[in-house]
Amino acid sequence: MNNRRLKMFEIIRGAAAILVALLVATIFIFICSDKPFEALKYMLISPLFTNGGISLNSIFTIMAAMTPIIFTGLAICVMFSSNQFNMAGEGSVMLGGFIAALVGIYFSTGTYLDMVICVLAGSIVCAALMYIPAILKVKLGASEMVSSLMMNYIIMYVILHFLLNVFADGSKGTIQTFPFAATAHIPALVPGGSKLSWGFVVALIFTVLTALFMYRTRWGYSIRMVGINQSFAKYSGMKVGGIIVLSQVIGGFLSGMGGAIEVLGRFDTFLWRDLPGYGWTGITVAILAKNNPIFVPIAAFFIAYLNRGCTLMATYCDVPAEMADIIQAVVFLFFAAEQFLARYRQKLVVAGAKEELEQKKAAPEGGKA
Repeated sequence: MNNRRLKMFEIIRGAAAILVALLVATIFIFICSDKPFEALKYMLISPLFTNGGISLNSIFTIMAAMTPIIFTGLAICVMFSSNQFNMAGEGSVMLGGFIAALVGIYFSTGTYLDMVICVLAGSIVCAALMYIPAILKVKLGASEMVSSLMMNYIIMYVILHFLLNVFADGSKGTIQTFPFAATAHIPALVPGGSKLSWGFVVALIFTVLTALFMYRTRWGYSIRMVGINQSFAKYSGMKVGGIIVLSQVIGGFLSGMGGAIEVLGRFDTFLWRDLPGYGWTGITVAILAKNNPIFVPIAAFFIAYLNRGCTLMATYCDVPAEMADIIQAVVFLFFAAEQFLARYRQKLVVAGAKEELEQKKAAPEGGKA
């Protein structure tokens, strides 16, 4: 009963944080917009409903936007569960997409195995790269947050060097690679020019696989135990260093897969010249999901819906699209604030403890009767 009460509290706490964030956004909209009610309609309603009915195209757009941040959200969940604040998911997304594109251009087999090969290549390279901040943490005690943040920009500038000087298609007016093979493209999930690819289905499959790994295997249990109490895990006989490395390598694999699927599913060439932002958004998704992989798609839907609404609001009203960043920041703030609704949580714990004591007192009486 106590666990059920605490789970209900977390749901209420999350809903309250989102409502507070939307309230803050509403205040800003009323301050900066001449048509605040119209702006709110575009932000909150128009992503799903247009002209009095449900817009399938908008739904497909939201689902397509969910795909990469589901992968980065899962990656962050795994790494944060081991209490490792690795921030290199952003660079891993970019690198995974770049490697997948190069394999699709220069190593095509001409079969539809190309999709699998490209995605695995991008994922494996990123998993290997995440070994660097992990081993620096384990062997030298270096902060994984600092080393991984710096790694993002190293990855970006190395990619830009090779994109500009080695792999660029000189016949184009913009800086991009040559088109990758048609067999490397991840096909659309729905017809009609939608950007929603089968990568969305893959993201849902990996959500289930990640949840099973984290809650139904001894490796997942070890990762969570290291995150809860590293000293206890060490004295229990767990190889803490290896578990830390494992969590970050898995995070790199998932982030790289997200980048590879995003590039192969939405583009014909690789043309990112900056960090795409999916890794940073994945942190917000993981926080909203409370590091539980099962809740990652729900959190990703909220973020994608919010971004879509803010884009429509910026397009048709006088409110900037950066409003989405403000809302995400407020949500992040209240989720990270341990004292937010702490009194309500304390009341639930006390009520649960009293209920358990009453049940224990009543148990002998029931047995005598």
